Amino acid sequence: MPSITGLSGHLRRTIAVAASFAVASLVALPSPAQAAAISDAVVKIGVLTDLSGVSSDNAGKGSVLAATMAVDDFSHDRKVLGVPIELVSADSQGKTDTGATIAREWYDRGKVDMITDLTFSNVALAVDRIADEKKKIALVTGAGSSAISNEQCTAHSVQWMYDTYALANSTSQALLRRGLKSWYFITADYAFGQALEKDASEILTRQGGKVVGSVKHPVNSPDLSSYLLRAQTSGAQVIALANSGTDTLNTVKQASQFNIIQGGKQVFTPLLSLITEIHGMGLKNAQGMILTNGFYWDQDDRSRAFAQRFYAQHKKMPTMMQAAVYSAVLNYLKAVQAAGTDEADAVMAKLKSMKIDDPVIRNGQIRADGKLVHDMLLVQVKTPAESKSEWDLYKILETIPADKAFAPLADSKCALVKK
Repeated sequence: MPSITGLSGHLRRTIAVAASFAVASLVALPSPAQAAAISDAVVKIGVLTDLSGVSSDNAGKGSVLAATMAVDDFSHDRKVLGVPIELVSADSQGKTDTGATIAREWYDRGKVDMITDLTFSNVALAVDRIADEKKKIALVTGAGSSAISNEQCTAHSVQWMYDTYALANSTSQALLRRGLKSWYFITADYAFGQALEKDASEILTRQGGKVVGSVKHPVNSPDLSSYLLRAQTSGAQVIALANSGTDTLNTVKQASQFNIIQGGKQVFTPLLSLITEIHGMGLKNAQGMILTNGFYWDQDDRSRAFAQRFYAQHKKMPTMMQAAVYSAVLNYLKAVQAAGTDEADAVMAKLKSMKIDDPVIRNGQIRADGKLVHDMLLVQVKTPAESKSEWDLYKILETIPADKAFAPLADSKCALVKK
């Protein structure tokens, strides 16, 4: 066979071009080591959300969209380490057994590597245990019970956006500074509501406040009038809502009908209220409320750019739960890329070593207890006169640094924290 130097110029050029294409093709393909490092030749993410219940507007289809946006922003060809990224979604219906069954099916037979959203605390706690057992990952973006990253922490889960301590701590301090010391709680009777009331009560007591009473209501209660009347007659300066979703929305709307809000004698504060709920209440009912949030779409240029893209497809601004799904999925994929594998322990180690700073989260770090601590926002709902557009609902009163918003690591009861 003649050497390449002995061939015609045209033939030499043809061979050279063909060789360059072959090299490029080899570079584009995942190496055998890469392929072996990815289980099932796919990185699959499950969004286990609320598609039909009290928080479907806060999470639901918006969470699925946020996850899709994160995948697209991570990689235009929807691949990581040369293998496809796939998304699946399902409705937990807020039921522990339903959520647990879906999670086991996904982890065991569905090739799912990571589950996120987990809107309800009871579902999140169950799925966290399953993820730990299966050595898979759960990134909790929707559920808020502080137990998730405290007493019931696991090595394979992260509580991504907020917890009941951060919500109660920041809001209660703001109202106590205004001299509002006596509180009454209207609480949803499930894990999240109970944890929120517990954390808020302990913080209030430490800081000189007083809980004069509380009442618990079933989740998804259409008529909250009897609970409101008990709160009104308590004489408490603050009526605090330890519920969420449509329960919060209905409580505020019915309080307006009883003239509790407009009467001005008692301050109403939802300890968790998302932008979709405030939008649903209307500024006339919600104006002046002080809230703690982990994300607001109009915070800065980065949050606005993300939110406007989300709005273009969803026709609503993202809640902090939906925004958290975007952040969790994006950073999970970055961790897989950096670790060179989707093996859970390696990915978790990489996540905990990363600084989390993206269009949603500011100055974030995942602690040993699996809590993502980051800057939070204390906001006040605008008056109708102050609002310039449909979703211009908050004014930011202050940015709360991570170490001030979340419970100190030294106080953690998580078994993963070395004392």
